[in-house]
Amino acid sequence: MSNRRDFIRLSSLMAAGAFLPLQFCGKPDKVIGGGNAAEASLEKFGIQLYSVRDEMAKDVKETISKLSTYGYHYLEGYDGGKGIFWGMKNTEFKQVVEDNGLEFVASHANVFENLEQQASQASEIGMKYLICPWVGPQESMEEFKRLADEFNRVGKVCKEEGVRFAYHNHGYTFEELEGQMPQDYLLENTDPELVDFEMDIYWVKTPGKDPKAYFEKYPDRFKLCHIKDRMIDAPADEANASTIIGEGSIDFSSILRVGKDNGLEYFFAEQERYDNSTPMESAMKNAEYLKNLRLG
Repeated sequence: MSNRRDFIRLSSLMAAGAFLPLQFCGKPDKVIGGGNAAEASLEKFGIQLYSVRDEMAKDVKETISKLSTYGYHYLEGYDGGKGIFWGMKNTEFKQVVEDNGLEFVASHANVFENLEQQASQASEIGMKYLICPWVGPQESMEEFKRLADEFNRVGKVCKEEGVRFAYHNHGYTFEELEGQMPQDYLLENTDPELVDFEMDIYWVKTPGKDPKAYFEKYPDRFKLCHIKDRMIDAPADEANASTIIGEGSIDFSSILRVGKDNGLEYFFAEQERYDNSTPMESAMKNAEYLKNLRLG
């Protein structure tokens, strides 16, 4: 997530299902992204709450209530400074979510502190995933090797507590280091029984890599994704270039088709930059796009 680094530091994160699977609907009334009526559509999708971070900071319950009217089915949380349950008991936060007809199925979290407690509380309310959102660029591949071992350890603890562990990528793992690709190393040196991956499609495209190639090369490793669009004609070195989904340069129709065919199950809208609309307006537009998206 762009510009997430400072936020995560301030939130004491490391610098740094109830999920419903992708299903299909019948003959579409509207097609976005080209294609024809024989193509599949996203029937269930969620939102990463960081997209509406200012609103969450002001009023958690009201924000979730509004999101529930836009067409989202589930939520992915993050640590906004009060823990992943926003200062509530885990059961209380679950009730807030369920009262609005949504499901709280995953959260970005600092998995390097109080892991057993977080995993136990997540499992208690039926969450499926705790996700590491950030580790930062490493200075050597040796550090990524240690990180792979740490991910296996974290995944083992999560599994013992009844939840899954996943790592959410940024662009730095898709930039060559010492002749190797860190993302490939992490995928090839973590135990699939313990570690899944959440692909932030924006952060694969920004360094110039192909999300479809990664889905195909590493089937069943990417179980979750962030659907975040990139501004058309954004400079290659512009990190903070997210925009309303469907108004940018990323072909989600074909990417998500390949992802789904290779084990991708959970889909979250995310946006971090707002030039011509408010975060809540963008959240509504993003949901509308995803309701009508056809996979081709």
